[in-house]
Amino acid sequence: MKLTKRKGFNFFRSYYDVYNELKKDSDKIQFIEALLNRQFLGVKPTNLKGMAKFAYISQTNSIDSQVKGYETKTGNALCQDPKQGGKQDPKHTPKQQVEVEEKVKGKEKDIYRRFAHLTMNLEQFKKLEENYTKEQIDNICDAIQNFKKNTNYKSLYLTAKNWLKKEQTKQELETSKGFKAPWD
Repeated sequence: MKLTKRKGFNFFRSYYDVYNELKKDSDKIQFIEALLNRQFLGVKPTNLKGMAKFAYISQTNSIDSQVKGYETKTGNALCQDPKQGGKQDPKHTPKQQVEVEEKVKGKEKDIYRRFAHLTMNLEQFKKLEENYTKEQIDNICDAIQNFKKNTNYKSLYLTAKNWLKKEQTKQELETSKGFKAPWD
């Protein structure tokens, strides 16, 4: 089994149309195998022949743009071309790599909220919780997550802090008993 971190890709109608135009089953298999290997492993086909090669070439632009989009969005390079060098970081021995991975896993436990490219750790959440309720923070995080242009933001904590300025603080909620004048 070939391992990959990628979980899926868009299978365009044009892939299906080209697949159906191929007459031989062997060409169909070569085309689909080349498509899947490129999408999941980043391997460009080098041994395609005849109609399978023609079919793949006709879809190269959309296939490559999907792979590039995935790599840009996630920061994970799919290409495992031996000419580009090994995947293992030469600065770290296998033992050091395990230690680095454990440190990364330790940081994962401190995450309060994560979606897309934004994260908020527990420390940042606790800073916000000094002035706002958990419900307010969660509602703002939900709003940020659903905001169409949230890709422009770099920090969930700073964005939430800024958006929460429009909300009443815990202290204001206690003194006003939850009432907020519409002109405030």
